[in-house]
Amino acid sequence: MAGAKTMVKAGTLYGVGVGPGDPELMTVKAWRLISTANTIAYLCANGQDSTARDIAKPFIVEGTAEIAIDMPMRVERELGQAAYDKGAAEIAAYLDQGQDVVMLCEGDPFFYGSFMYIFERLASKYQTIVVPGVTSITAAAAAIGQPLVSRNDMLKILPATLPEDRLHFELATSQSVAIIKVGRHFGKLKLILSELGLLSKATAIENATHENQIITPVAEINSETLPYFTTIIVRT
Repeated sequence: MAGAKTMVKAGTLYGVGVGPGDPELMTVKAWRLISTANTIAYLCANGQDSTARDIAKPFIVEGTAEIAIDMPMRVERELGQAAYDKGAAEIAAYLDQGQDVVMLCEGDPFFYGSFMYIFERLASKYQTIVVPGVTSITAAAAAIGQPLVSRNDMLKILPATLPEDRLHFELATSQSVAIIKVGRHFGKLKLILSELGLLSKATAIENATHENQIITPVAEINSETLPYFTTIIVRT
């Protein structure tokens, strides 16, 4: 019909895991999507540089449109939720114009990944494809040359943000443990590991696969804090 508006097919949202740090650990599919993307999105912690973007930087083509989602790293959940709401709305505006958007996520999008919060806001409205990535845990195990589990062993993944009594219980009843989100909680963790006689079996990997990666036995660390992107592997 003359004068009728042309319907625009909405774009596709891609949640792409860029791996733990080394760009060469990115999957071929992630590389292809990033290198051909017209629009990318990513989080910026407290308005600073984006770790995910830094990892993907070698593959981002000049002229690519960028949606930087400013994420305040605060305890109050309301601030984070508002940032995700705003970021989702910005991404949706591109999708509504028929443009695909590739959102970068450190590690794997569905393994404690920031993309899951965009996913829950947009996946019901737009075609959404998730591209898995190498996690910090598997990268940390590879860095120290130590298997995470074997045969019938069980692996626990513990956020260091858990209450002290919960961490104590989980560590006391585990065969193999990967502890993430260490940061300012390291002092608490070291005390628990000492009480359980596990210090000699724990290794900290800071910034796994990054150029500034540091591997240290937990027993040799005197600081009360470590970088947020630290993984501690414990084999009991």
